[in-house]
Amino acid sequence: MIRFSNVSFKYKNNKTDKGDLSDINLNIRSGELIVLTGESGCGKTTFIRLINGLVPNYYHGTVTGDIFLDGENISGKTVAELGRTVGSVFQNPRSQFFNVDTDSELAFAAENIAMDPEEILERIEQVTDDLELKDLRGRSIFELSGGEKQRIACGSVAVMHPKIIVLDEPSSNLDRASINKLKDVIGKWKSQGKTVVIAEHRLYYLRELADRLVIMKNGKITDIYESSEILSLGDSLRTEGIRPFEEPEIKVSKSSGNVKECIRIDSVNYSYDKKKTALSVEGLKLPLNQVIAITGQNGIGKSTFLKCLCGIYKPEQDKILLDGSIWKRKMRSRSCYMVFQDVNHQLFTESVLDELIIGMEDDIPETQKKADALQILTRFGLEDKADCHPMALSGGQKQRVAIASSVASGRDIILMDEPTSGMDELNMMRLSAELKNLRAAGKTICVVTHDYEFINECCDAVIELG
Repeated sequence: MIRFSNVSFKYKNNKTDKGDLSDINLNIRSGELIVLTGESGCGKTTFIRLINGLVPNYYHGTVTGDIFLDGENISGKTVAELGRTVGSVFQNPRSQFFNVDTDSELAFAAENIAMDPEEILERIEQVTDDLELKDLRGRSIFELSGGEKQRIACGSVAVMHPKIIVLDEPSSNLDRASINKLKDVIGKWKSQGKTVVIAEHRLYYLRELADRLVIMKNGKITDIYESSEILSLGDSLRTEGIRPFEEPEIKVSKSSGNVKECIRIDSVNYSYDKKKTALSVEGLKLPLNQVIAITGQNGIGKSTFLKCLCGIYKPEQDKILLDGSIWKRKMRSRSCYMVFQDVNHQLFTESVLDELIIGMEDDIPETQKKADALQILTRFGLEDKADCHPMALSGGQKQRVAIASSVASGRDIILMDEPTSGMDELNMMRLSAELKNLRAAGKTICVVTHDYEFINECCDAVIELG
């Protein structure tokens, strides 16, 4: 079905080799499910982009070697031509949406190739049943959580009945229940005989579905494990920056209400359209000088909660206290720094180094700012990216830049929305160590996360919204 023969790729104007591929040879059989993994920047996403044609048609560079789909060399084929055979689910599903409502999005690709309207409706209804999308039909895209957007992205792909489906970090923003739904969807695609290629860091939910595990490092395939070997791997590959195959469970205790030094939320109510309440929180305490995990199912209002807490959103009802005194919205905005779930919304400058410097206090000398920024980038393993444009980085690298910027800001309270999305084991451990250092320096960190491994590694308490 898919064959890579001596394939190499070099991104145009790439100042490092991160993301490039070198001498890839791999045969993927029809109906096979392949999982690609490896540390951030190893080339997983580039591999996916070569299959769906985004490389080199959209992400420019030099390709050598040959790639065959169904025995046909795809050299020179457009993204549109390949799109009839290959369906793609991106790491950030919002980047592949073209409409403002879910029904139109499900229909869009089929309408684009002039499919018969009756057939489009039949396919949408079938996909709605298969993927359990009934609760998401007729909704505004802008009101969906990250996990809900991912489900719609899977649905829009399924409507096209592609032979091949490629997914890039599909579980990165999903809660445990949504991951199980994703697993069911992928299992259904496999049972239908589709060829599925998944680039992932979170592996446990795929251990029984994968036919082969392909490990990449520095743009090369280093190891391939068959399905019989995958089941016995456990956490044996963690030293290579690969997450374990065992399903994690939270070991950290839930936060108690007996906290003296805290942010006290007496009441916060927020709605997007002044009709339906998106968030209602009462009687909640966030202990100071701790790393606090905020959990809860997709769409429950976790991201909205952080945006209300840091002053981005203005709630209809807002009574928040810090150490017993009313903590007004303007005061919160000066004390807090938030790392968004989609960090593309907060990367503004022409270089990674400037991204950190722009958020530092004005009274710090420029030479000191640069030295401090370089030191922080080194701690996050980004020192070789200092001169790169932030938008040229991989998803995981962008995430680390945004987090590094929050550290550089010097704010007392740091809020993070899914900070380990697209992050490998090595960088998850690196972030955990950084958060422990911030806690030791007297900072308070609130983290919205579904990453149980991350919670167990660095969080002091867990608060579940529901």
